[in-house]
Amino acid sequence: MYARDIMSPRFHTLSPANSIAEAVKMFHIASVEEQKRIFGLMVIDEKDQLVGMLSMYDIIVFIQPKHIHVWSEIEDLEAQAIFGELLDRVKSVRVSDIMTTSVVTVKPQTHVMAIADLMIKRHIRRLPVVDGKNVSGVVYISDLFYHLLEKFL
Repeated sequence: MYARDIMSPRFHTLSPANSIAEAVKMFHIASVEEQKRIFGLMVIDEKDQLVGMLSMYDIIVFIQPKHIHVWSEIEDLEAQAIFGELLDRVKSVRVSDIMTTSVVTVKPQTHVMAIADLMIKRHIRRLPVVDGKNVSGVVYISDLFYHLLEKFL
Protein backbone atom coordinates (compact mmCIF):
# COMPACT_ATOMS: atom_id res chain seq x y z
CA MET A 1 0.00 0.00 0.00
CA TYR A 2 1.17 3.44 -0.93
CA ALA A 3 0.20 7.06 -0.41
CA ARG A 4 -1.87 7.01 -3.60
CA ASP A 5 -3.95 4.15 -2.14
CA ILE A 6 -4.93 5.89 1.11
CA MET A 7 -4.75 9.58 0.25
CA SER A 8 -7.79 11.76 -0.03
CA PRO A 9 -7.86 13.22 -3.56
CA ARG A 10 -10.33 15.87 -2.36
CA PHE A 11 -8.81 18.63 -0.32
CA HIS A 12 -9.47 22.25 0.50
CA THR A 13 -6.84 24.93 0.19
CA LEU A 14 -6.11 28.47 1.21
CA SER A 15 -4.39 31.31 -0.59
CA PRO A 16 -1.44 33.07 1.07
CA ALA A 17 -3.45 36.30 0.67
CA ASN A 18 -6.46 35.03 2.63
CA SER A 19 -7.03 36.67 5.99
CA ILE A 20 -7.00 34.54 9.12
CA ALA A 21 -10.74 35.24 9.45
CA GLU A 22 -11.25 33.78 5.95
CA ALA A 23 -9.06 30.81 6.90
CA VAL A 24 -11.17 30.10 9.98
CA LYS A 25 -14.30 30.14 7.80
CA MET A 26 -12.62 27.76 5.36
CA PHE A 27 -11.76 25.34 8.19
CA HIS A 28 -15.46 25.28 9.04
CA ILE A 29 -16.57 24.84 5.41
CA ALA A 30 -14.04 22.04 4.83
CA SER A 31 -15.13 20.25 8.01
CA VAL A 32 -18.80 20.40 6.99
CA GLU A 33 -18.11 19.26 3.42
CA GLU A 34 -15.78 16.43 4.45
CA GLN A 35 -18.03 15.43 7.37
CA LYS A 36 -15.02 15.30 9.68
CA ARG A 37 -13.03 17.91 11.54
CA ILE A 38 -10.31 19.45 9.39
CA PHE A 39 -7.44 20.84 11.46
CA GLY A 40 -5.02 21.93 8.74
CA LEU A 41 -5.14 23.18 5.18
CA MET A 42 -2.62 23.44 2.39
CA VAL A 43 -1.70 26.90 1.12
CA ILE A 44 -1.51 27.08 -2.67
CA ASP A 45 -0.24 30.09 -4.61
CA GLU A 46 -1.57 31.54 -7.88
CA LYS A 47 0.59 29.06 -9.84
CA ASP A 48 -1.10 26.13 -8.05
CA GLN A 49 2.12 25.42 -6.16
CA LEU A 50 2.20 24.29 -2.54
CA VAL A 51 3.78 27.11 -0.54
CA GLY A 52 2.76 26.26 3.01
CA MET A 53 0.40 24.73 5.53
CA LEU A 54 -1.83 26.40 8.07
CA SER A 55 -3.20 24.53 11.06
CA MET A 56 -5.65 25.50 13.75
CA TYR A 57 -2.71 25.16 16.14
CA ASP A 58 -0.82 27.87 14.20
CA ILE A 59 -3.78 30.21 14.61
CA ILE A 60 -4.24 29.49 18.32
CA VAL A 61 -0.54 30.03 19.02
CA PHE A 62 -0.68 33.32 17.14
CA ILE A 63 -3.72 34.69 19.00
CA GLN A 64 -2.58 33.58 22.44
CA PRO A 65 -1.68 36.63 24.53
CA LYS A 66 2.02 36.82 25.36
CA HIS A 67 1.54 37.14 29.11
CA ILE A 68 -1.31 34.68 29.57
CA HIS A 69 0.62 32.82 32.28
CA VAL A 70 0.07 35.74 34.72
CA TRP A 71 -3.63 36.25 33.97
CA SER A 72 -4.75 34.02 36.84
CA GLU A 73 -2.87 36.27 39.27
CA ILE A 74 -4.66 39.46 38.19
CA GLU A 75 -8.07 39.78 39.83
CA ASP A 76 -9.44 42.82 38.03
CA LEU A 77 -8.45 41.66 34.56
CA GLU A 78 -11.15 41.96 31.93
CA ALA A 79 -10.06 38.88 29.95
CA GLN A 80 -13.01 38.94 27.57
CA ALA A 81 -12.21 42.49 26.44
CA ILE A 82 -8.53 41.68 25.94
CA PHE A 83 -9.39 38.54 23.98
CA GLY A 84 -11.86 40.51 21.84
CA GLU A 85 -9.15 43.06 20.98
CA LEU A 86 -6.77 40.25 20.01
CA LEU A 87 -9.33 38.70 17.70
CA ASP A 88 -10.03 42.07 16.07
CA ARG A 89 -6.31 42.57 15.38
CA VAL A 90 -5.98 39.08 13.92
CA LYS A 91 -8.60 39.77 11.25
CA SER A 92 -6.06 41.77 9.23
CA VAL A 93 -3.32 39.13 9.46
CA ARG A 94 -2.75 37.08 6.31
CA VAL A 95 -2.27 33.34 6.00
CA SER A 96 1.22 33.99 4.59
CA ASP A 97 2.15 35.76 7.85
CA ILE A 98 1.78 32.68 10.07
CA MET A 99 1.73 29.61 7.80
CA THR A 100 4.40 26.93 8.01
CA THR A 101 6.56 27.21 4.90
CA SER A 102 8.79 24.16 5.36
CA VAL A 103 6.19 21.59 4.36
CA VAL A 104 6.96 17.88 4.54
CA THR A 105 5.45 16.04 1.59
CA VAL A 106 5.34 12.50 0.23
CA LYS A 107 5.09 11.10 -3.27
CA PRO A 108 2.21 8.93 -4.49
CA GLN A 109 4.53 5.90 -4.44
CA THR A 110 5.63 6.40 -0.80
CA HIS A 111 4.88 3.24 1.21
CA VAL A 112 2.36 3.56 4.06
CA MET A 113 4.90 2.37 6.63
CA ALA A 114 7.28 5.13 5.56
CA ILE A 115 4.37 7.56 5.93
CA ALA A 116 3.62 6.22 9.42
CA ASP A 117 7.27 6.56 10.41
CA LEU A 118 7.39 10.13 9.11
CA MET A 119 4.19 11.11 10.87
CA ILE A 120 5.35 9.63 14.16
CA LYS A 121 8.87 11.06 14.11
CA ARG A 122 7.83 14.53 12.93
CA HIS A 123 4.48 14.74 14.80
CA ILE A 124 2.65 15.35 11.54
CA ARG A 125 -1.11 14.91 11.22
CA ARG A 126 -1.47 15.52 7.50
CA LEU A 127 0.90 15.03 4.58
CA PRO A 128 0.41 16.53 1.15
CA VAL A 129 0.95 14.02 -1.64
CA VAL A 130 2.94 15.76 -4.35
CA ASP A 131 3.47 14.40 -7.84
CA GLY A 132 6.09 16.56 -9.51
CA LYS A 133 5.02 20.10 -8.67
CA ASN A 134 1.32 19.31 -8.32
CA VAL A 135 -0.54 18.34 -5.18
CA SER A 136 -2.58 15.23 -5.92
CA GLY A 137 -3.97 14.54 -2.47
CA VAL A 138 -3.44 14.51 1.26
CA VAL A 139 -2.90 11.69 3.73
CA TYR A 140 -4.50 12.35 7.11
CA ILE A 141 -3.24 10.48 10.14
CA SER A 142 -6.80 9.24 10.69
CA ASP A 143 -6.85 7.71 7.20
CA LEU A 144 -3.53 5.98 7.90
CA PHE A 145 -4.77 4.73 11.27
CA TYR A 146 -8.00 3.27 9.87
CA HIS A 147 -6.15 1.70 6.95
CA LEU A 148 -3.80 -0.03 9.38
CA LEU A 149 -6.69 -0.94 11.67
CA GLU A 150 -8.43 -2.74 8.79
CA LYS A 151 -5.37 -4.98 8.45
CA PHE A 152 -5.82 -6.15 12.06
CA LEU A 153 -9.56 -6.85 11.82
